[in-house]
Amino acid sequence: MRSFAFAVAYWALSIGYGLTAALAALIPGRDATAAVIRAYVRRMVQAMCVVAGIRIQVRGKDRLPTGAFIIASKHQSWGDGFATYDQFEDLAFVTGDHLEKFPLLGTVLRKLGAIVVNNCGGREARDSLKQSGATAHREGRRILIYPEGNLAKVGEKFRYRSGVWHMYRDLDMPVVPLASNLGLFWPQEAYEKRPGTATLEFLDPIPTGLGKEEFLSRLEAVVEEKTAELIAEARGGPVIPNVRVLAPDEAARARTAGATA
Repeated sequence: MRSFAFAVAYWALSIGYGLTAALAALIPGRDATAAVIRAYVRRMVQAMCVVAGIRIQVRGKDRLPTGAFIIASKHQSWGDGFATYDQFEDLAFVTGDHLEKFPLLGTVLRKLGAIVVNNCGGREARDSLKQSGATAHREGRRILIYPEGNLAKVGEKFRYRSGVWHMYRDLDMPVVPLASNLGLFWPQEAYEKRPGTATLEFLDPIPTGLGKEEFLSRLEAVVEEKTAELIAEARGGPVIPNVRVLAPDEAARARTAGATA
């Protein structure tokens, strides 16, 4: 019953605020659209709590650096974006170009200053990250990116893609790793929701200046280890560190299915 009620709330909020945001996008500047989206996110997080019974607790915000930085997050739930966006007044985010196929959404994303990249990656995606990321950096905005490029099941992970490193290098910004166990309560894009307390935890920033291999290895290690700890904490059991790594063909199928970038 909770899952059905949340599905109704989800689509009612998404359609209502989506149409409002599309109208707001006609107003010059970004403020009106951004205000609508912030309100939408707040209401969605409230619906997660009140309707689905999923409460969000956040740890580690005292670790966040001042100024602009990149947030590199684990991504096991469609709710991750709502829960993370709700923590900031002005957050740019990286998303796949598959979202532009939805009516009016492309206009809203552009007005928000979202960083839209090709789902297949490559030079075109890196150029989009660099150009749009530079704009967000000049505006002093934080940038949210999911390094795996896909929604993973709990206990699985994709290869961490190099786009986050290119942003880290090109924009000379620190990266804040973000671990989450929200996938236990809202798995991927699943209809079924499970009540409980989900945790987002911001980890120590990775300073600028690291090489590609060292940076990606460090980022993956801290995010996956802390995510495993948060999952074990929510389950009340021991940490299980062995995570199944999805093969390239599985990752390709997930991207084709339209997972977020």
